[in-house]
Amino acid sequence: EVELVESGGGLVQAGGSLRLSCAAPGFTFDDYCIGWFRQAPGKEREGVSCFSTGDERTFYADSVKGRFTISSDDAKNTVYLQMNSLKPEDTAVYYCAADWGPCLEEMEDNSYDYWGQGTQVTVSS
Repeated sequence: EVELVESGGGLVQAGGSLRLSCAAPGFTFDDYCIGWFRQAPGKEREGVSCFSTGDERTFYADSVKGRFTISSDDAKNTVYLQMNSLKPEDTAVYYCAADWGPCLEEMEDNSYDYWGQGTQVTVSS
């Protein structure tokens, strides 16, 4: 069992930035895919970005390309999502998830085995 802990959410004005963190205490993400998903009220959960710790490949949803950056620390036990130029439509609960093996561009949430509790991101206009 892998416990994922997200942090870094909050309230920010449009155009601002936030950095989300996904940590797994006592665990190293060797050859894992770590994904960030989000769910806004009344909408389905959608994949935002994912990072393969094995080969460091990254994928992004079209809606966040050029604004969000996913990365990992050198120890591979924390994955970050740097969110810049935030928009009100980015408002959602953000979840990190983990799946053993490389990431797939499709970012299907049902392929991820482990999930964090979520962190709220609110972008005001």
